[in-house]
Amino acid sequence: MAEDYYNVLGVARNASEAEIKSAYRKLAMKYHPDRNPGNKEAETNFRRINAAYEVLSDAKKKDLYDRFGETGVSGAAAGGGNPFGGFGQGGAGVDVGDVFGDLFEGLFGGQGGGGQRGPRRGKDLKYEVQVSLEDAYKGSQLPLNFVRSQSCETCKGSGAKPGSGSKRCSQCRGSGRVQFSQGFFSMTQTCPQCHGEGQLVENPCRDCRGAGHARKAAKLTVKIPAGIYDGATLRISGEGEAGGRGTQPGDLYVSVRVKSDPRFERVEDDLVMERGVDIADAALGTTLELATLSGERTKIKLPAGVQHGAMFRVREKGMPKLHGRGHGDLIVKVRIAVPQDLTAHQRKLLEEFAKSFHEGHPNGGSAGKGGIFDKLFGQE
Repeated sequence: MAEDYYNVLGVARNASEAEIKSAYRKLAMKYHPDRNPGNKEAETNFRRINAAYEVLSDAKKKDLYDRFGETGVSGAAAGGGNPFGGFGQGGAGVDVGDVFGDLFEGLFGGQGGGGQRGPRRGKDLKYEVQVSLEDAYKGSQLPLNFVRSQSCETCKGSGAKPGSGSKRCSQCRGSGRVQFSQGFFSMTQTCPQCHGEGQLVENPCRDCRGAGHARKAAKLTVKIPAGIYDGATLRISGEGEAGGRGTQPGDLYVSVRVKSDPRFERVEDDLVMERGVDIADAALGTTLELATLSGERTKIKLPAGVQHGAMFRVREKGMPKLHGRGHGDLIVKVRIAVPQDLTAHQRKLLEEFAKSFHEGHPNGGSAGKGGIFDKLFGQE
């Protein structure tokens, strides 16, 4: 029976590229054969997650897999007889340098083990923001103020003093990578002398001291789309940390937390609200006027004898659908409000009403089963 690659990595079907990669790296750290010598189960699990990631990390393969299942990517992630399922090999194997940089740094003390040359792109940043349910309904423009590493304005990111240059690194001979052996592995890692850049700055920039970047305050405006869910993550390309000289910056991931609202409870795209109704209105029927998140007011008609806990649906008055058209619904839950502080006149009227209502009832009295209060609260 074919495995579900999403279940193998423990991610949702709508998981982002970063979430898939993060889940893969955690599992790879756990099941890597070098950390579990002689453990056949770990070796099998490593093959499984490697095969799953090989498909889900490739946009074209992932699309085929989503549409046709494993048949659509037959042979793409089989892994063959290699216990590492293409790990570290050419062709369709997983890019070790990109995915397992931290793993091999932990195993061998290096800085990654893939074939990627030169300095890496900048690191991704994560930022969490809070918005009200009303802002989540309407969408909003949210200003962000944070600190990140940015390209040095003086040297334009080169790290060299304006007017000066750089020379080829003598240790890696300009490749940015050095090779070493560890057991049966032949590995490459980032050159420790030039940090993967292949070049050494002769006269460092005075402002950034040769780094090519410096930490500075940044300001951005993030667009929160209407209908955003609590916990959703927005990716802003190129707004993360500056990379090494000549490389692209990382991305900024904004996690959105939607604050609770005392008026509504959100259930997917629907909004649920409670509305108190007094005994008289419940018995006789009434019309309720409701405020919605859009700022408009709408009305619903309650029939005579409405019960405590009854729910009424108002179409298209809920949250906007984030990945589709239209809105969810507004669901109104009726709560019968029993008066506690009656005036003498009100009490007398209720007693007369109860007496007239129970005339002829075999049990008699307000305590008799089938009375008005029993009917109102559904205890009949």
